[in-house]
Amino acid sequence: MVLWIVIGAAVLGLLILALAARPVLARLPELARALRRLEDRQARAEELGAKLAVLQEQAEAVQQRAVVAQERITVIKAGRGRA
Repeated sequence: MVLWIVIGAAVLGLLILALAARPVLARLPELARALRRLEDRQARAEELGAKLAVLQEQAEAVQQRAVVAQERITVIKAGRGRA
């Protein structure tokens, strides 16, 4: 008789576990699609990060050229002031 109670408790536990897992298992396709979307967004963010690094380097180069141009303008203006 104790054996039947143990078996019944084990079956009841497995039934409760199956009922609890059912909604999660039903959502697996939706979760897989969400995972793919997130992976795509992550890949896009990494691409944009690489492009941002290139743009920052270009902006620094332009800024350096602007500084050099400003220095040359200052030299030219100083040369004209002496004449």
